[in-house]
Amino acid sequence: MDLFVEKYRPQDLNGFVGDNTIRLKIQEYLKTGKLQNLLLFGPAGTGKTSLAKLIVDQLGADHLYINASDERGIDTIRDKIIPFASSIGFNGLKIVILDEADYLTAQAQATLRNVIETFSASCRFIFTCNYLDRIISPLQSRCVAFGITPPSKKEVGQHILHICECEEINFTKEDLGQIIITHYPDIRKILNTVQGSVKGDKLILDSKSLVNTDFESKVIDALKNKTKLNDIRQIIADSGAQQFESLFRCLYDNVEKYTTKVGDAIIVIAQYQYEYSFVIDKEICIAAMLNKLLKL
Repeated sequence: MDLFVEKYRPQDLNGFVGDNTIRLKIQEYLKTGKLQNLLLFGPAGTGKTSLAKLIVDQLGADHLYINASDERGIDTIRDKIIPFASSIGFNGLKIVILDEADYLTAQAQATLRNVIETFSASCRFIFTCNYLDRIISPLQSRCVAFGITPPSKKEVGQHILHICECEEINFTKEDLGQIIITHYPDIRKILNTVQGSVKGDKLILDSKSLVNTDFESKVIDALKNKTKLNDIRQIIADSGAQQFESLFRCLYDNVEKYTTKVGDAIIVIAQYQYEYSFVIDKEICIAAMLNKLLKL
């Protein structure tokens, strides 16, 4: 079965479900035919990646897509971006999409500044990020920045309702509304939750569907930024989560995002994952683990 987030990804800018004002501005901007480097920033799941890909599709440009949360070091620039930028494009201008660019290391961002200038005649860059303040000023100054704000809950509801009808899913508006309220403004998470809650042809909610698991990505960011333990505890408390099994996997999958001591971190995660099965208060166990990870 195709993922809803891919199956219902917009095919052109007119179908973009998101910040309508920004969509119109970008459409007008593209009419000038003078594409500059772009920086799309805003909350997770609000369509920044879709918008970047739609821009590339509309221009029909050769492009390179890189998710900087997976490839955030200077090696990516040397081994992938520079060879692409220096190659001959078949359709004229080439475009590099750097998704989640706020995960790039400071060294990588500084190097990119020079790469942008070196290949300015033949290559453009589109950056997306959740946190604008994590992009260095010299890189920001070389881009036209567009802040992406989420559509209203009503607009999101209409979009999700349309998808459910297309998929012939039986649902109640109350259940659908609960999912939207829980995960808004992250449209991607709303779609994934809806699809994961379908049993046969019915939308069936369980307690896990209504837990805002966005706390996992917030915990990763907090570890990366060496946030105080009490603030991380508050993130978990605000999430309303009662079970944390998925957090262990999330910490393991994203370990390189928040520490250079990968081996030590994996040992800590494994140790507390084992102990988690035997403790009465799960949250205390999680807090102890995060405290150790912060100190690495």
